[in-house]
Amino acid sequence: MSKRLRSSEVCADCSGPDPSWASVNRGTFICDECCSVHRSLGRHISQVRHLKHTPWPPTLLQMVETLYNNGANSIWEHSLLDPASLISGRRKANPQDKVHPNKAEFIRAKYQMLAFVHRLPCRDDDSVTAKDLSKQLHSSVRTGNLETCLRLLSLGAQANFFHPEKGNTPLHVASKAGQILQAELLAVYGADPGTQDASGKTPVDYARQGGHHELAERLVEIQYELTDRLAFYLCGRKPDHKNGQHFIIPQMADSSLDLSELAKAAKKKLQSLSNHLFEELAMDVYDEVDRRETDAVWLATQNHSTLVTETTVVPFLPVNPEYSSTRNQGRQKLARFNAHEFATLVIDILSDAKRRQQGSPLSSSKDNVELILRTISNQHSGESQDNDQPDYDSVASDEDTDLDATASKAHRQKSLDSDLSDGPVTVQEFMEVKNALVASEAKIQQLMKLLGKDAN
Repeated sequence: MSKRLRSSEVCADCSGPDPSWASVNRGTFICDECCSVHRSLGRHISQVRHLKHTPWPPTLLQMVETLYNNGANSIWEHSLLDPASLISGRRKANPQDKVHPNKAEFIRAKYQMLAFVHRLPCRDDDSVTAKDLSKQLHSSVRTGNLETCLRLLSLGAQANFFHPEKGNTPLHVASKAGQILQAELLAVYGADPGTQDASGKTPVDYARQGGHHELAERLVEIQYELTDRLAFYLCGRKPDHKNGQHFIIPQMADSSLDLSELAKAAKKKLQSLSNHLFEELAMDVYDEVDRRETDAVWLATQNHSTLVTETTVVPFLPVNPEYSSTRNQGRQKLARFNAHEFATLVIDILSDAKRRQQGSPLSSSKDNVELILRTISNQHSGESQDNDQPDYDSVASDEDTDLDATASKAHRQKSLDSDLSDGPVTVQEFMEVKNALVASEAKIQQLMKLLGKDAN
């Protein structure tokens, strides 16, 4: 962290002391119990990071701290500040409340339903309202007033809004003004550092022209955040963007000998996906990496004697209602992949992301992403591609079986070398990370078994 948390800081949701987690996109600090609910909502609702045990880009943490210290929580609890809310019996959770149902119901209402956010007067055309809000955002990001911009984003302003008269986006404006914290906030809400203005310039170009070199370097990192996160997950290293290295591609040392026909077919189907479908799959894998890494941090920081699996374990990616049921099913099946299978998928994603950026993609195909997931998942189990896979509602019930399978397949884990053109990753470096991941999954298995016996 950039600074030590002050003792006066409390959980934004229940006012408990010494919050140890942050909700990045909400600009709040939260306690362990409330964080367990945030995690179950999904990253589309709340993006959580541990304040001490998760790596932070310094300016991203500074952005969250600034929002918290400037009262960002009042955005999400606006109507609760009205004295009339006490009369109606509406109140926020307190530290003594049970996680379920008390804290969970309050947090879902606060962040998922946005039940307490200030509502604008109703208009016949919501698109007009969103356009007006986006124009206000476009003007506001040139200042350092983060909470104003967060309020606009909470009401529906679009981070990637292209101003028809100005010919650029809010991120262009923030970059030109050197507002690095505004750039962090916009990026959290989906702003693309690679978007070109009417003259073909990107926010990175604006930052460099303005002499804001730290901001320019950070925007490049944000542009490659997805592939950087996947590479770091496997080998604990990120590319050296300052020196023009934008990808690290770990590879299985014996991939040429151990690549089954099913694996080859899966890779071919991955390469034939349209750019749109490939981006969706890559984002889903990114979310699964985040879930697995957050689970590892969660287990390492909890008091296991009081851990209640049913309320704190997030066994697979929560449903995002904006996605199709097919995509949600595919996302949740990612949890069934053991360490080796998931590493194979991550490496294929990284390799194809690099290929697509450096050259023209292969011919587009309408093959379903679900078929790719099924093929990769089956390649080491010997199952036929024609076997029926359970739909996402049954994934949770199969979790114990999958964890047992992960342990039984541990001897099949392979060491990784790196693609020499992208910098060396030693076997020792990967083995350390891999062993930590395997140990984390083993802990989950042990806890679920123990708590399962207690429940009986």
